[in-house]
Amino acid sequence: MDFKSLLLETTDGIAKLTVNRPQSLNALNSELLCELECAFYQLERDDAVKVIVITGAGEKAFVAGADIKEMADMSALEGHQFALKGQRVMLAIEKMKKPVIAALNGFALGGGLELALACDFIYASDTAKLGFPEVSLGIMPGFGGTQNLARLIGPNRANEMIFSGKMITAQKGALWGVVNEVFGAEELLPKALETAAAIAKTGLLGVGYAKDAIANGLNMGKEDGFRYEAALFGVLFATADQREGMAAFVEKRKAVFTGA
Repeated sequence: MDFKSLLLETTDGIAKLTVNRPQSLNALNSELLCELECAFYQLERDDAVKVIVITGAGEKAFVAGADIKEMADMSALEGHQFALKGQRVMLAIEKMKKPVIAALNGFALGGGLELALACDFIYASDTAKLGFPEVSLGIMPGFGGTQNLARLIGPNRANEMIFSGKMITAQKGALWGVVNEVFGAEELLPKALETAAAIAKTGLLGVGYAKDAIANGLNMGKEDGFRYEAALFGVLFATADQREGMAAFVEKRKAVFTGA
């Protein structure tokens, strides 16, 4: 599929997806949300893709939020439908079996931060700024931000960010546990791709099941989470990747995983 506002490149199992609306600081409008949903649907089903890195075009913004010009005249029903559309994208990312890394090269605000939070982890440039400014517009986060941020850093810090509408630096985001690591602007994408390459060499079935166990286990009691983990662990022993990985270890060679 050809995209109007996304750039997609795939090399050595790594898909680099770039939000490409720099003239509007990569703001998310309805058309772009549909493109993102289609892109992640396509990437999930592409056997050549093992890991996805998502970033923003230009030097100013990862994604500076949802498109306020589009939202300004929405009715209550239209606002609700717009939120559901954004949430579908975020849930599609969260439910992917393949890892998704967000590389924040600038402002990650509102819907942009929600997009990053839907990814498996976040790297950021040292100039990136994060925040939920929705309350300054008379609204609130609507693409899953209230849920994902509170689960990630706890309600107190989530309340502070969301209620105040203030931006925080990437460094503070790392201190609070929103961001995994902060890099210089020139290092950001190479470091994200380096980590993606390391992941791409592993047994992706194991990675996918681990992602499933972490995500679903958070919604269970601890003992139920243990049981779920053990069930997935057992299933992996019926795979060719498990046999190859362990045989390679015993034979002191590099494993060649096929995802089967």
